[in-house]
Amino acid sequence: MRYLIMMNLPAATFDYTHQEWAPADWKAHTTAQSRLNKTLEGAGELVGIERLTSPKSAKLIHADANGLPNTDGVFAESKEFLAGFWVIDVASPERAYEIAAIVSALPGPGGKPLNMPVEVRAVMSGGSNNE
Repeated sequence: MRYLIMMNLPAATFDYTHQEWAPADWKAHTTAQSRLNKTLEGAGELVGIERLTSPKSAKLIHADANGLPNTDGVFAESKEFLAGFWVIDVASPERAYEIAAIVSALPGPGGKPLNMPVEVRAVMSGGSNNE
């Protein structure tokens, strides 16, 4: 079954704060992410991974009465924003939760686990109504 693992970050500034980290801390974080990605790829569980730009560059779009795009600035106010995601294909929800816990505990400043919120959602197959 495919799952989307979403890395959510606090939206206090609607910007990434890793620029404030010590370079060694950022390197440890990205090294741990790369190690996870290689492990998932080696196990045949990684479908894809994407990092997203800051919400400051995002636009909320809806169609106007003529079906044309109407841009309404950035997202509505929220407590968190989606920083990136993994699409995985694993045998069970429990395995998806294990991977999400690894993502949650990626190292942050000083090497301490971030313990950030990570959302896990099953991906519905095309045309399916299952959840």
